[in-house]
Amino acid sequence: MLQPGAIMQSLLSTAPAAPMESTLGKPTAASIGFFFAIVLVTLVITYFAARKTKTSSEFYAAGRSVSALQNGFALAGDYMSAASFLGISGMVALSGYDGMIYATGWLVGWPALMFLVAEPLRNLGKFTFADVVAFRLRNRPVRIAAAIGGILTVLFYTIAQMVGSGSLIALMFGLKYEYAEIIVGAVMLAYVLFGGMLATTWVQIIKAGLLLVGVTLLTALTLSKFNWSPTELYSQVVAKYGPTALQPGGIVASPIEAVSLGLALMFGLLGLPHILMRFYTVPDAKAARKSVLYATGLIGYFYVIIPIVGFGASVLVSRDTIKLPAFGGGGNMAAPLLAELLGGTAFLGFIAAVAFATILAVVAGLTLAGASAYSHDIYVSVIKGGHATEEEQVKAAKIATVVFGVAAVGLGILFKGQNVAFMVGLAFAIAASANFPALLMSITWKRFTTQGAVWSILVGALSSCTMILLSKTVWVDVLKFENAIFPMKNPAIFSMTAAFGVGIVVSLLTPEKEAQEKFEEEKLRTYLGVGAE
Repeated sequence: MLQPGAIMQSLLSTAPAAPMESTLGKPTAASIGFFFAIVLVTLVITYFAARKTKTSSEFYAAGRSVSALQNGFALAGDYMSAASFLGISGMVALSGYDGMIYATGWLVGWPALMFLVAEPLRNLGKFTFADVVAFRLRNRPVRIAAAIGGILTVLFYTIAQMVGSGSLIALMFGLKYEYAEIIVGAVMLAYVLFGGMLATTWVQIIKAGLLLVGVTLLTALTLSKFNWSPTELYSQVVAKYGPTALQPGGIVASPIEAVSLGLALMFGLLGLPHILMRFYTVPDAKAARKSVLYATGLIGYFYVIIPIVGFGASVLVSRDTIKLPAFGGGGNMAAPLLAELLGGTAFLGFIAAVAFATILAVVAGLTLAGASAYSHDIYVSVIKGGHATEEEQVKAAKIATVVFGVAAVGLGILFKGQNVAFMVGLAFAIAASANFPALLMSITWKRFTTQGAVWSILVGALSSCTMILLSKTVWVDVLKFENAIFPMKNPAIFSMTAAFGVGIVVSLLTPEKEAQEKFEEEKLRTYLGVGAE
């Protein structure tokens, strides 16, 4: 069996005839140079951002000073994660057509985000999506429930990023996976602790630009091997792996599973705390809408071309090579292996460093969202009753950041070897179940009540997490039991339906006159921005 330094299998006629050796798993001057250049640039940004980050508004929302274009790039940077780059390309390389479901599903949620959530969120909230749900409902119970839903979503999303980062850094520097996880956690904590949202925003902007350039170059080099014809690429895929490579059923064989995955990928976006948090960084609702428009264009372009990278890897590198345990398992190294094959060690170093920057930026945003769920929703709003000083708020946020960072490293080690795109799909299922139903009903339904919101969030969060725990992903692959108790991999079709159903039924059984009276005030602020912070 091939090892990281062994000769790759002979390539098809479209590929270079001469075999090559992979340097993945061995530190090279190019990979180390690009890695330290990106870390150095982002730490300099963090230093200057730290000088401007003193208040809670500056720490959580960059002082609401981010322009629509900047926020569009930052949203794209926050969203085009390790799952998008490493996970989808690997999934397409190993499973063919079904891997593209993830690329499509993650894109189609953006119009819904722009028309349903962006403007109300900016006008009603302050730092977290719980601000919106609690606007006309009782503060304490709603914020506790929302913090639970938000933290569970962010934790699952973070697992995927940490798995991707650990695999990447381990292979870039020849380190043990566990040491790589600790390095990623330490650098990420430096960004968030000292620079807050302003540093995170600029890291995400730079990362988005680098990622788009890198993937564009990789796509161009791939197509150049197939006479610049995607049709010829797909023909080679069929010739090598048969027609099933371009047909559905590789990952998602059941129609119910496909619908469940589609619901999670589309509506999960509308419940992701680290994405929703970005709308508080712009000055007004108009800028929030425009930033979604910019982000949709950038993300759409990325998801159109990333499957070409995956199919190119399946033909030029081969699935057998990509699946080798020496390359981390799960297919996550398909894009770096293709980069090395087409552009040599220097291009591999650049792509690997860009992937690392991608992960760092997303993990920083996730950590900030997780910390704010505790510090703003629990500590300030519940424990302190909304009367904490600026110094107390920032201190609580930084303590929560450290705790969350340590938890992220531990979970990244536990879930070693999972495909990162699949793991993020599970996080989307939790977001679609725990956060989205309550958020939507609080904005649009007059009869929605505090008890309805609490039970909707808790049922959505706990049912989705329980089903994931009992599915093959955790019950068999992580906990090593023989058979899964829950038969499906993605539970959104059940857990999201349950969250909506419970929210509606409980609200009808526990009418809340005060909440209904405040609905007109909420509508005025939602659509006109009167009183928005």
